[in-house]
Amino acid sequence: MTQYVIRRLLQAAPLLLVISLLTFLIVEIAPGDATQMYVNPEQGADPEYLAQVRRSLGLDEPFYVRYAAWLGRTVQGDLGFSFRTRRPVTQEVGERLPNTLLLGGTALFFSFIFAIPIGVISALKRYTLVDYVVSVLALVGISVPIFWVALILIQVFAIQLGWFPASGMTDVRESYTGFAHTVDVLRHMLLPAIVLSLAQIASWSRYQRSALLEVLGQDYIRTARGKGLSEWRVISFHALRNTMLPILTLIGISIPNLVTGAFVTETIFSWPGMGRLGVGAVSGRDYPVIMAVTLLSALLILTGNLLTDLAYAWADPRIRYE
Repeated sequence: MTQYVIRRLLQAAPLLLVISLLTFLIVEIAPGDATQMYVNPEQGADPEYLAQVRRSLGLDEPFYVRYAAWLGRTVQGDLGFSFRTRRPVTQEVGERLPNTLLLGGTALFFSFIFAIPIGVISALKRYTLVDYVVSVLALVGISVPIFWVALILIQVFAIQLGWFPASGMTDVRESYTGFAHTVDVLRHMLLPAIVLSLAQIASWSRYQRSALLEVLGQDYIRTARGKGLSEWRVISFHALRNTMLPILTLIGISIPNLVTGAFVTETIFSWPGMGRLGVGAVSGRDYPVIMAVTLLSALLILTGNLLTDLAYAWADPRIRYE
């Protein structure tokens, strides 16, 4: 197992290198540059001043020189300074990353605890009204865009009913501490977490239904029932564990969706996470922040895939990694 983990980590290094190079190249060929932030729209652009700004930001160097310099600093743990705030990028990302992990982890938790029971109920109630209703709702959940769901939830639950806040992570008008602060964060987090998890719940429940129906037709399930075991025990201890491999695979491939979906969701709900930071960096041509957000997003995705592979061995004892 240790050798497998080391091998996967060694394989991730060149992949991250390629991702960083492609991102740097896309930023390079994109129209405009960071100097536009320093132009006063009323006074216009002074060419001499813009040239000075480009020199101060290091944008006057060739592409390959800037990439080599960025890569050398990144390997040493220095992600540079934000062009917009002039703060270290490590501080910018360090303040936002826990918020994104909190939101994404909560959405992943919601997806898991709701999708599995819904899929099980749909399989056990096959071709009944319950199964048909779940199927229709799952189709709607998969088809509806994230931003549309977010706007509907804000309109209904934040504006009309006033049950939850519409934006932010905490109430700026209050200074909560302790348990009250935790409750305040949870109230702000509930709507964006629901938005991120809805599509996952819809798709995972359908996969869980299909996997359980396939397992219930196996010989060992009929044997367990023939021994007089209760239906609850047959489902819980014999069938469900053998349906976990598809779900673990879905969790692994859904982590990128949570990361990329957070860009839209965090922007709509003004959640102070990496997604909103990345959107602001793109609109402001903040190249160091763009590189850091892209690199960390890729790292989170690779880590999620590795953890999924390791979870296979827990779910199925027949799987061994050498």
